[in-house]
Amino acid sequence: MLKDYTYTTLISNSTRIHLMDFDDFNPVNYLDNLTTQEIERLKSFKHIDRQREFVATRILRHQLFGFQHIHYDIHGAPFIENEGFISISHRKNMVGIAINKAYKIGLDLEPYRETIHAVKHKFLSENEKNKFDIENYKEVTRLWSAKEALYKLAGRKKIIFKTELLLDKNQKGQWFGEIINPDHHLFVKLDIFEHKETIISINSDKIEKR
Repeated sequence: MLKDYTYTTLISNSTRIHLMDFDDFNPVNYLDNLTTQEIERLKSFKHIDRQREFVATRILRHQLFGFQHIHYDIHGAPFIENEGFISISHRKNMVGIAINKAYKIGLDLEPYRETIHAVKHKFLSENEKNKFDIENYKEVTRLWSAKEALYKLAGRKKIIFKTELLLDKNQKGQWFGEIINPDHHLFVKLDIFEHKETIISINSDKIEKR
C-alpha cells in the first residue's frame, strides 16, 4: 500500500527532495487519484512494478503540486509554473521528486548492489578508476548514481557515460561533475548521500558553463 500517501522531505542546499515509500499494492485500488489521461497511460504498462511506480509518482506529484502540468524550458528542463524546476527518480518501492525554484536539477535514487562490478568498466573513465575506490561496490554504485544525475542535467539522450560524464572529488569529500558537449563543458557540484539504504544524487548548485 501507499501508507496513506505520507512522504519525507530532505533538503540539499536550496533543493527540496520529497521521497515516498510504497509496498506491493494493487494499482487498480488507486485509480481515484489519477486523471482520465493518466488512467489511460497506466493501461499501457504491462509490468506490475512499472504500474506501481507510475501510480506512486502521480500520487506524490498531486500531493505536492495538485494537478498542475509539467512544462519544459527551451533546454528540455522540466518545471512546474510558479513552483520551480523539478526532477523525478525511482528505485524499487520508492519515488522521489526534487524541486528548486532557481535552477535546473537532476535527481537520482539508487540502491546499493554488488553486481555493479560487472559493468563498471563501461561507465568509469581511467581517471575515475584511479581517483575512487572502485573495489568498493558502494562507491561504484555512488559513481553510477552521480552519473545518472549528470545525465539528467545534460539534457540530451545520446551521451557516453564513460567519456562525456566525468566525476571528481576533492580532499574534503566534495563531489564535482563535468558534462562534455561538443562546443562547451558544463561543471557542477554534486551532493551524494544516503537515506534508507538508498543513494541520493543531486546537483547542489547551478550549472556553470565554460
